[in-house]
Amino acid sequence: MSVQKDRQMTTNYGDPVITGGLEVFDPKFDDIYFYDGDDLGARCSEDRTLFRLWAPTAGEAWVNLYESWNAEQPDKRRMRRDVKGTWVLEAEGNFEGIYYTYSVKIGEEMHEAADPYARAVGVNGDRGCILAPGSTDPQRWTEDRPALASPLDAVIYEIHVRDATIHPASGAVHKGKYLGLAESGTTGPGGIPTGLDHIAGLGVTHVQLLPVYDYATESVDETRLDEPQYNWGYDPKNYNVPEGSYATNPYDPAARIRELKELIQAFHDKGIGVVMDVVYNHVYDGHLIHFTRLVPGYYLRYTADRRFSNGSGCGNDVASERRMVSKFIIDSVLYWAEEFHFDGFRFDLMGLLDIDTMNELRRRLDELDPAIMLYGEGWNIPTELDPKRQAAMVNAKMLPGIGHFSDVIRNAVKGDVFDPKAGGFITADAGYENEIRKGIVGGIRYDAEIRAFAQEPVQSVNYAECHDNYTMWDKIVLATGSDAALLRRAMHRLGSAIIMTSQGIPFLHAGQEFMRTKDGVENSYNADDLTNRLDWDRCNVHQEDVAYMRELIALRRQHPAFRLRTAELIRKHLHFEHSPYHSVAYSLRDHAGGDEDRHLYIIYNSNREPVQVSLPDLGEWEVRFGEPLVRSLKERTMEIDGIGMVVLGIR
Repeated sequence: MSVQKDRQMTTNYGDPVITGGLEVFDPKFDDIYFYDGDDLGARCSEDRTLFRLWAPTAGEAWVNLYESWNAEQPDKRRMRRDVKGTWVLEAEGNFEGIYYTYSVKIGEEMHEAADPYARAVGVNGDRGCILAPGSTDPQRWTEDRPALASPLDAVIYEIHVRDATIHPASGAVHKGKYLGLAESGTTGPGGIPTGLDHIAGLGVTHVQLLPVYDYATESVDETRLDEPQYNWGYDPKNYNVPEGSYATNPYDPAARIRELKELIQAFHDKGIGVVMDVVYNHVYDGHLIHFTRLVPGYYLRYTADRRFSNGSGCGNDVASERRMVSKFIIDSVLYWAEEFHFDGFRFDLMGLLDIDTMNELRRRLDELDPAIMLYGEGWNIPTELDPKRQAAMVNAKMLPGIGHFSDVIRNAVKGDVFDPKAGGFITADAGYENEIRKGIVGGIRYDAEIRAFAQEPVQSVNYAECHDNYTMWDKIVLATGSDAALLRRAMHRLGSAIIMTSQGIPFLHAGQEFMRTKDGVENSYNADDLTNRLDWDRCNVHQEDVAYMRELIALRRQHPAFRLRTAELIRKHLHFEHSPYHSVAYSLRDHAGGDEDRHLYIIYNSNREPVQVSLPDLGEWEVRFGEPLVRSLKERTMEIDGIGMVVLGIR
């Protein structure tokens, strides 16, 4: 820690003479040096390449051209100062395949760095690479996106590219790669479908890929892929370039781009959208990142004594409130949406970013395609930004059309994630019924007692597990004694059922359908493949549970009542019913016509003993889901026996 302090205190922020005495931390800096052009980075044609760099505090700037990713001597070309703190160089000739960096003189120091706007890089991302537009498109590359009338119609499935196929029995040829997850027809133990076909067979509408931008070499070294290495990828290095370790050839700058596009196209061909997990809230190393080397003091957030703000817990926070940082984030997301055809973006630690940036991004995505989803972690995290300006759950009313992961329903379902042995509603721990109700209504203000953070259901992303924290299965094991061993599958199924039938946007973790375990490892971000991989042997054993998840997804997609569009409709049609302790019941009334059920009755039960409930007098009820739990159904009375969910319907 003391080393980091010393490095921060001795940082050179540039010669004030260069900026007319204006310090980089001064709010007026943005007013004078904000550049709104769309040509930052390198843009090439057959006979020339234009470079534009934003570096207002630099006294001099050069482009360094390299023949290869590891060439030692560059062809240095001086840039000329241009408008709004930018530097430009127009190089005549065809530079396709040439690698490049920038060098800037900050005070008396010389800094070399990769281009933050680079769209292709060499192995390990230390140098940008110049590629012709369109040269990275796969043979089949369509503009069509899977249709989505509302994010509330989505069923999101989170997966890590490597985890999906690295298991020896995955059946994939390109194990652990973009192309491995793009393979169709793969089978595993017992002949079960794996990878892409398994996911498509569940009926989900979207996959969310854990970070696929280029992340830090210290996390995964692309030159040592024959050695054991693993990381989730929350260590940003080059924001506009795919990660090379998932490519078949990380030394080929075009391969990682083309193969990620092939993966996206493969999902699109199955009718499945693809969401990108993005991490604009922090960088891997605040001192070494290209941002700091090119414009020291500008891109990251600082405390009053010029130390890095660290709300992220990763050593630094990105200063999204600065205009050129906000522009970078928006430019980057739009690039991924347009060039790679991503269908949504999940923001890591979104609460560290500012409201204005997120709202402007929502507006720009709406211009491109309103169906592109935007959601993130709206946790309330201390950082050097006014809490009223943070894109956090507490400010959800100021972030229309942007979703937040709901820790309300997560903790209610399985218990506090920060207490390993704390159970929740599914393990029949006491006092969670009202918290479950808050989740059922999608986090909206339903009444004085049932209310959470959301203004509208589209703002609530409901989940019981994700890559973070214990899987639901592991949490159940930790929270229950040996007397519950035979009931854990039922508890797990109930947890998934609550997520899939609550208002809002349902979110599943890969492997949740077969009760994924990480053998009790809570934070597996850099654990081994054995811990993190999708276990296709376990999937084969749990095919009945996979079928159960498939039926849950079909139930949700069949009934619009589980996808009510507004808070007003939820308050109008959703009625909570009386039920025994350790259960929650509600009805969805007068919500549909035609072939759909006009009324639905849903009960979540975590009691181990049989319970009897009174049904609302709306007509003759019939079982739609959970029939094995129904001991008797007579007129306005139902007796159920077993942990799980039952759904009744009346046409």
